[in-house]
Amino acid sequence: MTLTELKYIVAVAREKHFGKAAEACFVSQPTLSVAIKKLEDELEVKLFERSANEVTITPLGEDIVRQAQSVLEQAAAIKEIAKRGKDPLAGPLKLGVIYTIGPYLLPDLVRQAIARTPQMPLMLQENFTVKLLEMLRTGEIDCAIMAEPFPDTGLAVAALYDEPFLAAVPSTHPLSSKQYITAQELKSETMLLLGTGHCFRDHVLEVCPEFARFSSDAEGIRKSFEGSSLETIKHMVAAGMGVTLVPRLSVPKEALQPRPKRRKEDQAFVKYIPFQGDPPTRRVVLAWRRSFTRYEAIAALRNAIYACELPGVNRLS
Repeated sequence: MTLTELKYIVAVAREKHFGKAAEACFVSQPTLSVAIKKLEDELEVKLFERSANEVTITPLGEDIVRQAQSVLEQAAAIKEIAKRGKDPLAGPLKLGVIYTIGPYLLPDLVRQAIARTPQMPLMLQENFTVKLLEMLRTGEIDCAIMAEPFPDTGLAVAALYDEPFLAAVPSTHPLSSKQYITAQELKSETMLLLGTGHCFRDHVLEVCPEFARFSSDAEGIRKSFEGSSLETIKHMVAAGMGVTLVPRLSVPKEALQPRPKRRKEDQAFVKYIPFQGDPPTRRVVLAWRRSFTRYEAIAALRNAIYACELPGVNRLS
């Protein structure tokens, strides 16, 4: 039994015609017919019923052809693996990203990756840190962009950048007139947080631990945000429900640009205020399994990330 013979029976099953199957396989019809007869003799079964006008597949033949198709697909996968071994940049790279990084980094990163390594498309997966770590362990993804800290799981880690946090307050809030803000000034405010599972929630609570304890009213507000996105939290800040902290890359470009006084209808509803002195930050890293052999692919991804604009962050190398 050979892969060629399996290819022939799959072609006949698809075309239901020996002549057309031979053309599809770029061989003569006698060559294809002899090979299929040889396989039938070896298996001691009849795969096809031949008549003057048509070819039909036997019930047992259907099972064998289905298995043959699976074998051919696996054989093709082996070739792809070998191809990636010769060119680590050939073939998709499965990349995971946490929710509070993906929407702000990926648009630029995907453009950079397409321009630099079009032969290595990014297969993207957004999720929580804990889930991405599990997917790395099981091989569902090849690498992940996350924020430290996370449990030491024996992964290889490369630091990408340190990203400062800014306070986001309603434009009508008394704090919105300030050029800089301190953690102390936020203590008396209602802080809107992402739900449990978001690592950024933990980062905010490190900056302002007192927000782990809420009054009964604020607790009700907090519960309504379980599972929400950072963009949803921003909308609620705009609505005057409270304040929050956001990572620098999530801040719209125009929000920090000095502009002449706008008309009332053009005013932004959220004011982003940097912290005074050394701002709270998070370290964003790229992590991958130590057993992952496509080192060149990891290097190419890092280069694509560094080619992104990344305004306001401290790049690390």
